[in-house]
Amino acid sequence: MKSPKRIVIKIGSTLITNHGAGVDHALIREWVRQIATLAIDGHDVILVSSGAIAEGMKRLGWSVRPHEVNRLQAAAAVGQMGLVQVYESAFREHALGTAQVLLTHDDLADRKRYLNARSTLTTLLELKIIPIINENDTVVTDEIKFGDNDTLAALVTNLIDGDELIILTDQQGLFSADPRKDASAMLIAHAKAGEPTLEQMAGGAGSSLGRGGMLTKVLAAKKAALSGASTVIAHGRETDVLVRLMHGEAIGTRLTTESLSLQAKKTWMAGHLKTSGRLLLDAGAARAVLRDHKSLLPVGVIAVEGAFERGEVVSCMAPDGKEIARGLVNYSSAEAARIAKKPTTEIEQELGYIAEAELIHRDNLVVL
Repeated sequence: MKSPKRIVIKIGSTLITNHGAGVDHALIREWVRQIATLAIDGHDVILVSSGAIAEGMKRLGWSVRPHEVNRLQAAAAVGQMGLVQVYESAFREHALGTAQVLLTHDDLADRKRYLNARSTLTTLLELKIIPIINENDTVVTDEIKFGDNDTLAALVTNLIDGDELIILTDQQGLFSADPRKDASAMLIAHAKAGEPTLEQMAGGAGSSLGRGGMLTKVLAAKKAALSGASTVIAHGRETDVLVRLMHGEAIGTRLTTESLSLQAKKTWMAGHLKTSGRLLLDAGAARAVLRDHKSLLPVGVIAVEGAFERGEVVSCMAPDGKEIARGLVNYSSAEAARIAKKPTTEIEQELGYIAEAELIHRDNLVVL
């Protein structure tokens, strides 16, 4: 067996609910048995589980996923009860305790709440408790939702400095084309996370039960790579899939990274799904940030978009409109607009004070 790792395991709605028939108790017990084996081997495991809305739909007798937010939230509230009960009972059979953790993007976008979540999860792992995480669908809105649990799992992997993200799905892995339509499609056994060709291969939506698809899994692997984690996409019904993977067996698609992990603060910034505003850079500033890894000065900013306060995360846009970096801004949007295009020597004259010489210091700037 290889050295102990910190693992995030994500299980999708279609698997959890056996294609919408309701929570699959037998299959959950099988995954729990495997997770118990990993725990005995010394691994730290965090489980990100979909299925609350799908289980709620089953309990409410709904055959079609509703579009209304209030009905989706009601289904999540009903389904979460059954989902957690099944997990708790299954883990108790192996003398393992569990904890339910519900998150929204706001929880991870706010630096203080992000650190609190990290501290809570780390403490649970130290106590040998298995955290079971889901998006807080009961209160989440379109503006603050992750969009799918693949993205949530990747951000949790970043949050706790995970070594491995395992995404269990109802597919064997990533194929070169849709195997349901193209008989010549080949399984991609190994690739580098973030390769643009992977996103092209994975295009397409998920099932009617979940919000994800293969594309969200490929993008999740790209996010997980920010903190140095590799990702495996594999079929959840594969015999002993979790145990075999942690013993080094090649199953499904493994997406790895060769780059060093970002500092924790920069991983947090890069993981934001939405930023508070945007700074449009001129060509010189874009080059200085992207190529030379320098701080962003006010003189290089052409325009300021959005409303933000000092210390919030903003996007840095190249002249072609592409986001090239993110950072913690030293001035509010109103102040940034007043000092844009001006040299540092004129900041105090314009604002009446100078907080920092840079609009974003390079230590608070992450290149994407």
